[in-house]
Amino acid sequence: MKSKLIGTSLISAIAASLCCITPFLAMIAGTSGIASMFSWIEPFRPYLIGLTILILGFAWYQKLRPQKKIDCECDTEENSKFIQSKAFLGIVTVFAIVMLAFPFYSKFFYSNTEKQIVVVDKSDIKTTKFQISGMTCTSCEEHVNHEVNKLNGILSSKASYENGNAVVEFDRTKTNETEVEIAINATGYKVINKKQN
Repeated sequence: MKSKLIGTSLISAIAASLCCITPFLAMIAGTSGIASMFSWIEPFRPYLIGLTILILGFAWYQKLRPQKKIDCECDTEENSKFIQSKAFLGIVTVFAIVMLAFPFYSKFFYSNTEKQIVVVDKSDIKTTKFQISGMTCTSCEEHVNHEVNKLNGILSSKASYENGNAVVEFDRTKTNETEVEIAINATGYKVINKKQN
């Protein structure tokens, strides 16, 4: 029973983090288009986090409560398994915490794509706000910023999952709105509207 609790807590922790860790894994794999595949899980994330905490708490309660002594030696082999040990439960607990906290430290995994840009004429600078659907966390923001900053002529890119947009400042002699939109859509999130500032 205890190993089933541990397995269930692992699955719920991974499910709670799947929407946030997928963009990072997609970037590593070079398949940016699958990044928003699990964004549908985001509304359930608080419930999955609660389920993970509840199951881990119950597993720790089961592990730490005083055990009844049984004279039979039939349980000794099963209880000596590593999967049923406190050490394994501790490893699972640490793993669950790391997975659940991923949205808060995901920005450290994205390389810095800021570059030196020389603008000859300030009248060539254009700022456009792109409305984007599918972003659910800071990992999504970092993924969009990372892809947009790969383009030549990008001065700044500030994506916000809370506002559902990205404000991109660029040199229109080096890139254009269409290229920026293509870069955003390549992440798996979709541009639904764009407005010049």
